[in-house]
Amino acid sequence: MNHHIKRRGILIIISSPSGTGKTTVANALLENDFNLHMSVSATTRSPRPNETHGKDYLFISEGEFLKQRDAGNFAEQAKVFGNHYGTFKTTVDDAIENGRDVLFVIDWQGTQQLSQSYAHDMVRIFMLPPTFEDLQSRLNYRGTDNNKIIQQRLLKATDEMSHWAEYDYVVINNNLEHTISAIHNIIKSERLRRRRQVDLVHFVTKLREDGEEYAKKNG
Repeated sequence: MNHHIKRRGILIIISSPSGTGKTTVANALLENDFNLHMSVSATTRSPRPNETHGKDYLFISEGEFLKQRDAGNFAEQAKVFGNHYGTFKTTVDDAIENGRDVLFVIDWQGTQQLSQSYAHDMVRIFMLPPTFEDLQSRLNYRGTDNNKIIQQRLLKATDEMSHWAEYDYVVINNNLEHTISAIHNIIKSERLRRRRQVDLVHFVTKLREDGEEYAKKNG
């Protein structure tokens, strides 16, 4: 069966404008799929309530971030609303080589950077809100940002949505349960792609050898 066949890990990217529900979707996927692991990015922003260092983000100083960036240690990095975010190369390389699937909740800038080095190991998913009014309501309802930040996020949303065509899949978040199910099905299908199953050649060769041996004995 194919679960005995070694495969490369997948980088699963979920991007969307702020307030579309990507964090909620990501958490649900992680809860229901033990083969999926959250990418823990480094950031210079302050922790939000209930965020934990090492679990949600690696909270580091701007000086340390810039030092790591200048050393070329990030697979992707971006500055968003005055804060730096980045993913260490070692995290990505280790996951791919050891068959671990890593979930990234990043913007289009980070996705473009990852694509330069890891295009064949990525699955890019873009989430859209059903309406712009729905996006406004969600940003106001979650209550984590002040009005100025909410306005900035809404103004930026139009630019972010223009990058939808750079992604492999586009999912409109009309219904949270349906969205989670759709993205989980995408992930399950992508795991079965031939190029990800690195031991298939040996597996099929062994099957054929066994078949030839059978033919010799019974032909």
